[in-house]
Amino acid sequence: MSLTLAQLEAFDIPGPRYTSYPTAPQWQNGFPVTTYHQALQQSALSHHSLSVYIHIPFCTKMCYYCGCNVIIRKQNESVGDTYIGYLLKEMALVRQQLSATQVVKQVHLGGGTPNYLSPDQLTRLLVGIRHTFQIEAGSEIAVEVDPRTLTHEQVRVMAQQGVTRLSMGIQDTNPDVQASINRVQPIEMVRQAVDWVRAHGLSLNFDLIYGLPKQTHDGIVTTIGHVIAASPDRIALYSYAHVPWLKSHQSLLKPHQLPMGRDKLNLFLTARDALIAGGYQGVGMDHFARPNDPLAVAYQTGTLYRNFMGYTLKPADDALGFGVTAIGHVKGVYIQNTKDLAQYYHGLDTEQLPIDRGLALSQDDRMRQWVIQSIMCQFKLDAAAFSQLFGCDVMALEGVPAHLQACESKGLINKSQSGFEVTELGKLFVRIVAMGFDAYLAQSGGFSRTI
Repeated sequence: MSLTLAQLEAFDIPGPRYTSYPTAPQWQNGFPVTTYHQALQQSALSHHSLSVYIHIPFCTKMCYYCGCNVIIRKQNESVGDTYIGYLLKEMALVRQQLSATQVVKQVHLGGGTPNYLSPDQLTRLLVGIRHTFQIEAGSEIAVEVDPRTLTHEQVRVMAQQGVTRLSMGIQDTNPDVQASINRVQPIEMVRQAVDWVRAHGLSLNFDLIYGLPKQTHDGIVTTIGHVIAASPDRIALYSYAHVPWLKSHQSLLKPHQLPMGRDKLNLFLTARDALIAGGYQGVGMDHFARPNDPLAVAYQTGTLYRNFMGYTLKPADDALGFGVTAIGHVKGVYIQNTKDLAQYYHGLDTEQLPIDRGLALSQDDRMRQWVIQSIMCQFKLDAAAFSQLFGCDVMALEGVPAHLQACESKGLINKSQSGFEVTELGKLFVRIVAMGFDAYLAQSGGFSRTI
């Protein structure tokens, strides 16, 4: 796809990725824990189904590109033992406020590095989750892993405890790129990890990043070749978000080595074309899956969902978050735990949920959230469905008519009888289409660029 210099300049702007709406900068510090308690009680009365996210913040080394909330610790059994004890305590406190009839349909362990935990610790945590919650048969239980520290025994016990999918951080297979981001993992190491995963019958997805230092056209072609040969079921191809004002360690990357503008966009287009040629289907703006994978099916059937994990299935009504910095979304309320480990432990020592930030959505928030989800997940807006759900015209939302006119003139959308559809060009810059429905955008700042 060829873009003019004017288009590149117009589209290369800062903007949210919309893993939530309203976005996290709008959430309130010191959010009252009583509001979260009320949301949990309402969830119980509604008999809502649940998903569970558990954050394991520990890593043994800092990757220079990382935008996650991590705590660097040398491998230490006591660190994991202590943390798991507090996780189980937090889960028990939340479970007390839920109905016995509520079931969990999805579990995700993220980080950080969940396989920082030893095999025995992983077993203790996974068993603890099952003892605390009623997990529905056939539910997805996914764990993020780092192939540099993954062992065959960890894979074995995770499979034994019902884990169904592993998400493996690959980023790039080029040794020069890996050295520049402080994440060296030879392709032979990745292949060994893939063999362990396949031997235990688990589903597998790879996380890749484009826009890293020293990435080139030929290098990204080689990386995608390695990926296709490994044949993961799903692939996330994320744009590197350079935000050194938020993540100071990113300043260790050399700016002149970062692909920008047209160069960065071409890396994505090259990788995308190679993945599609290799038998994968594009899902949303940056995910790919085998055509028969549940993620691809969800995209085809209009049930795809977007949250803090990127594109995913939405099998549950409410999402519970546990651990340092973990985020939940319950009955129209976002909550986030404290980022400070000592505060997290102290809160639970006093039988208090360690909530730090949050937001209770207004009706306007809910309407705009619904539209942004539709745009980001299905690349379209059904105005009739919006009207039926909310009892008003989507064009009545402030600023929307002018925004859609501008998007149409730039070739990002095509209007239709039912609303509009995002064009092929617009799919590359779908964040820009969504930004026009963001009532808080002018008050926000510090986002990564859309290219």
